[in-house]
Amino acid sequence: MQTYEQGLLNAKTFIEEHDDFLVVSHVQPDGDAVSSTVVVGWLLSCLGKKFTLVNEGPIPKRMHYLTLSDQIIDQQADGSERQYQHVICVDCADFKRVGLVSHWMSDTASILNIDHHPTNDNYGEVNLIKADAAATAEILYDWIECFDVKWTTEVAEAIYTGLLTDTGGFRYSSTSPKVMEIASRLLDLGVNGPDLAETLLEEVTLPQVKVLGMALSTLQLSEDGKIAHVHVTPEHMIIAGADNEDLEGIVNYPRNIQGVEVGIFFKVINDHAVKASLRSAGKVNVAAVAQHFGGGGHIKAAGCRLEGTLEEVTAQVIQQVKESL
Repeated sequence: MQTYEQGLLNAKTFIEEHDDFLVVSHVQPDGDAVSSTVVVGWLLSCLGKKFTLVNEGPIPKRMHYLTLSDQIIDQQADGSERQYQHVICVDCADFKRVGLVSHWMSDTASILNIDHHPTNDNYGEVNLIKADAAATAEILYDWIECFDVKWTTEVAEAIYTGLLTDTGGFRYSSTSPKVMEIASRLLDLGVNGPDLAETLLEEVTLPQVKVLGMALSTLQLSEDGKIAHVHVTPEHMIIAGADNEDLEGIVNYPRNIQGVEVGIFFKVINDHAVKASLRSAGKVNVAAVAQHFGGGGHIKAAGCRLEGTLEEVTAQVIQQVKESL
């Protein structure tokens, strides 16, 4: 089994030996996913490599300040039929998470898989995985240090964004001494930490407030008070004028209730499919729960998509959580 240091070097060799890369992260990208995408693009540009940044669907509006974010193609709005031979996947716990962007990849494509999820199944030809990293951005910080490139404020801002969002503003248990050391250096490079915290963690849209209110009105707790869940339907989204990025953070509300061990947010996709986001206080490994349904993530934060009605999916997920408790 390779060491982390070997993984860094193998990933370095991968991009040195190839060119014309497709860089992709997971569907409905969060801060770590978007920042990791642009960081890899920045590094490739420093090395004089050709690359295409893409995602299935648009990136959150609040991420538009990131360097190269305007170069991330919305696969759903692009009619390209080109297929790439060399692919870099960032922050994708499993290959399915790239979504329809997989159609842009050759059947014989070589994949560099860079990720921090413990449920990652090493689907790449080259895998750079560090399950105890706070974010994929932390791994990319180490990777950049392997190259003879000069840090800029723009790439430092992108790395900081990934760390800030995936640690919940440096509040989660993944906030290690190393994470704080990296953050300190990034601040030295000119990152405006308070402004980013305001933009990414504090500022909300009116649709976000409206859809949150609708979600909280559906709150239910298990008889013992250890499981709390809320849901949002397509009708809620229409009434609130909300989009996917307005749903970020809703799962934390049921999880933060005193005495709750697992909070769950169910997003109804249609009459036959529901997405479940799970957060744990620590006693339940929600990554294992999500894996049971074909999803994945971290011990305390995970997600999955299930086929069925809201009632059916809710019953299945809660039963699995109860067994874990």
